Amino acid sequence: MAVTTSRVLRLTFTTAGAKTFAITVPNPRVDLQQAEAVAAMNSIIASDLFLTSSGALTGIRDIRVIDTTTDDLFDQQQA
Repeated sequence: MAVTTSRVLRLTFTTAGAKTFAITVPNPRVDLQQAEAVAAMNSIIASDLFLTSSGALTGIRDIRVIDTTTDDLFDQQQA
């Protein structure tokens, strides 16, 4: 049995087709500031790197840092 934690940064964009598109970045810096994330997202939008099934990225929808703790109560024994 083990307890594990993980942290991700989820950047969610709007697309030309009025849908959303998310990029998940593992292990973001603890001191990451909103302005840095917004600047990075604006750079991604301006560079036109991603073309989704609903079109190009057009705007910022959401920025979240997600912390997850998992408590594994049962581990199958390896034979």
